[in-house]
Amino acid sequence: MYIKVVAKTNTKKEIILEISKDHFEISVKEKAKNNLANKKIIELLMRHFKVAQNRIRIINGHHHPHKLLLIEDIESGQD
Repeated sequence: MYIKVVAKTNTKKEIILEISKDHFEISVKEKAKNNLANKKIIELLMRHFKVAQNRIRIINGHHHPHKLLLIEDIESGQD
C-alpha cells in the first residue's frame, strides 16, 4: 500500500492524523536533521499499521515534508 505523508517536525506533540486511508499528517518532536524525523515517522507508522520496520520504506521525499511511503503486507482496501 502506498501512502502520502505530510510531515511536521520539531513540534511539541507526536500526532498521526489520518486524512484518508492513504493520506496522513504526522507531527514529530524530532528535528529534520540526521534522518531523525524520518525514523520517528516510520516508528509511528509501524505502531499504527502493526507491521515490522522492514515493511515500511520512504519511496520519495526523504528531504521534503511531503513523502510517499510504501507499506508492505497492507491491502489498500483495509479499514
